[in-house]
Amino acid sequence: MIYKSVFQGVFLRRPNRFLAHVLIDGREVVAHVKNTGRCGELLIPGAEVWCTYHDDPKRKTQWSLITVRKGDTLFNIDSQVPNRLAGEWMQQGGLGVTVEQQKAEHRYGDARLDWFFQADGRPCLLEVKGVTLEQNGVARFPDAPTERGAKHVHHLRQAVGEGYGAYILFVCQMAGISRVEPNVERDPAFAQALWMAREAGVQLLAVECDVTPDSITAARPVPVVLPDQCSN
Repeated sequence: MIYKSVFQGVFLRRPNRFLAHVLIDGREVVAHVKNTGRCGELLIPGAEVWCTYHDDPKRKTQWSLITVRKGDTLFNIDSQVPNRLAGEWMQQGGLGVTVEQQKAEHRYGDARLDWFFQADGRPCLLEVKGVTLEQNGVARFPDAPTERGAKHVHHLRQAVGEGYGAYILFVCQMAGISRVEPNVERDPAFAQALWMAREAGVQLLAVECDVTPDSITAARPVPVVLPDQCSN
């Protein structure tokens, strides 16, 4: 994923989930935040950020905030990117199977899951989780409670019982990650759902990404680790 018309700036404040005030070339602009998560560890006043400029008078904001620096690491916070990267990662063999009949936004029960595909003649489902929270080299999901996320995990567990192959892919929107863990402290229900899914046969996978100010690329697999407390 490569962005066009990218400009460096300084993050000032975030009045709500959707907007950020950024200083670019000495001028304060309002940018769309393409991530409704908290991003509290990233969007700190004074943080170095990068925004794309949209030359479209129909847009409410002509800027979108896409990349943030924390320490020596760049984080992509565009929540629309993980699904696209996952689709490419699947085609490159990142799931360890040959993917056929790949289809996005697949209806299963009363949910819409990210991907459907066939592998070895078996129908499969994949749910993608973009990860932007990093603590001491460990990526954690979610950064805020997500009932919808837990619901999707339970659907995958149900699908396994019906003969589907089922996968969850955590797309870490940064590099330098040792592992991915559920964020038990912030969302114990999601962590519990993840543990139950793994026990039922859902495969938990993760990939870290190489990030530059104007690009993000799925790069290397990393392990998913579930602490024992997730089963309590």
